[in-house]
Amino acid sequence: MTQLNDVRAGAPSVTVSQERDGRTLPALVRADAPGIHLADWITTRRPLVDDLARRAGAVLFRGFAVTDAAAFRTVMGALSEQVLTYGERSSPRTEVSDNIYTSTEHPADQHILLHNEQSYTENWPLRIVFCCERPADRGGRTPLADSRKVLARLRPETVARFERLGVQYVRNYIPGISLSWQETFQTDDPERVRAYCEGAGISVEWFDGNQLRTRQTRPALHRHPVTGERTWFNHAVFFHVTSLAEEVCAGLRAALGEENLPYNTYYGDGTPIEDETLDELRAAFTAETTGFDWELGDVLLVENMITAHAREPFEGPRRILAAMSDPVASVCEGAAA
Repeated sequence: MTQLNDVRAGAPSVTVSQERDGRTLPALVRADAPGIHLADWITTRRPLVDDLARRAGAVLFRGFAVTDAAAFRTVMGALSEQVLTYGERSSPRTEVSDNIYTSTEHPADQHILLHNEQSYTENWPLRIVFCCERPADRGGRTPLADSRKVLARLRPETVARFERLGVQYVRNYIPGISLSWQETFQTDDPERVRAYCEGAGISVEWFDGNQLRTRQTRPALHRHPVTGERTWFNHAVFFHVTSLAEEVCAGLRAALGEENLPYNTYYGDGTPIEDETLDELRAAFTAETTGFDWELGDVLLVENMITAHAREPFEGPRRILAAMSDPVASVCEGAAA
């Protein structure tokens, strides 16, 4: 544990711990007294915060009382010069203020599985950050798993096949079942969708007038552009139809057929991912999963390429805000320069 003092004379201290309850994920930064502004603290400690996030995989800031969207946006401004809009969407969210969104608006009784934010895109955010405006009465934790350790748990032959082939994502945009293409791409113009997809390496198929199907193949593994570490970074399990509840999966297959499912994944050559391989991937995630209970005003910084995040079911009102920053292409270009 390292004790740091605020740069202002006589100001209360902030405690930085690389372990919390015997675990290293997330690291903990705690204000020891009220009145310490997190945005100010981060501004004077950016190298420390960046290093801590990359080593631990996530950082929980506690005791700084960041309790509304305006304060959270100020924190995001201190963390990054590039706070992102939510594009190429896969889950319902509402924009609360300038690039500040609600966390995924799935029903409270449903699990949201571990995933790395927008790993199915070509230009994902290096970070996703959450802020607790109101914790749930019961449940509602945000589980985390170190993607480096998930990768290390997989059989070499599993890794080699995914590394060779990648992951193919097939989406059908079905209002009422999944996001519409209008919401996903934030436009009502099919031509704008076509142009975006063409630039992003996504194949487009229109049928039955206004129905859209897309396919895209992405790598299953990546190296972090700063640390150089290899990580398991994809939506292979998250988007696979068998990750839905058994009765929902069976119902969708019966009603729509395999080709028309709202989401599904394959190896990059289009062949099915074996059940035993999916079981292996799920077991690796489960073995590395950890979590914490939200407190009012918490801010959680997740290093997206290093750590996957999820959501547990909850009871009572819960409001967690989310923001994304630092598109990987910009970071890579900066490193190359």
